Amino acid sequence: MDKITVGWREWVALPELGIDRINAKVDTGARTSALHAFKIHDFSKDGRSFLRFYLHPMQRQSTPEILCEAPLVDERLITSSSGQRERRYVIETLLRIGQLEWPIEVTLTNRDEMGFRMLLGRQALRRRLLVDPGSSYKLGRFKRVKRPASQKDDR
Repeated sequence: MDKITVGWREWVALPELGIDRINAKVDTGARTSALHAFKIHDFSKDGRSFLRFYLHPMQRQSTPEILCEAPLVDERLITSSSGQRERRYVIETLLRIGQLEWPIEVTLTNRDEMGFRMLLGRQALRRRLLVDPGSSYKLGRFKRVKRPASQKDDR
C-alpha cells in the first residue's frame, strides 16, 4: 500500500457524515481520533444503536451547524493530554485525505475550546500516512470563501 506524507495539520473529509472539509490536527501523541460534536443523542434504527449529533466544521465559527448520524461502535473512557478522563461515544466513519480513504474510529467530544475541530490520532494514521511535523497542508490548502455582508452574523 502506498503511503502519503502529510503535515501536522491537513484538510480532510468525512463523506459519510456530510463533511466535505474539516481542518484536522495530525497528532501522533494521541492514540484515538476525536471530532467536535454537541447535542449528542442516542437512538435505535433497524435494531442498531445510532448517534445523532451536530458539529461546527470550521474553527472558531458557529456556522455552519451540520447534523450528522452514525452507528454507535462503543463508549470509552478517554484520558486527555491534560490528564482529565471523560467517557465518550465512539463512531466509525470514512476518512478521506488526499486521494486515499478508509474507515476510522472517532470519539465525539466538545472541542469548542480547542484549536482544531478534529484530531487525527495514531490509530487513524497507521500504515497509511507518514507525518512531516515541520510541514502544514502538504496535500493543499482551501481558500477561505468570504461571505457577502448580508450573510454575516451581527455580533
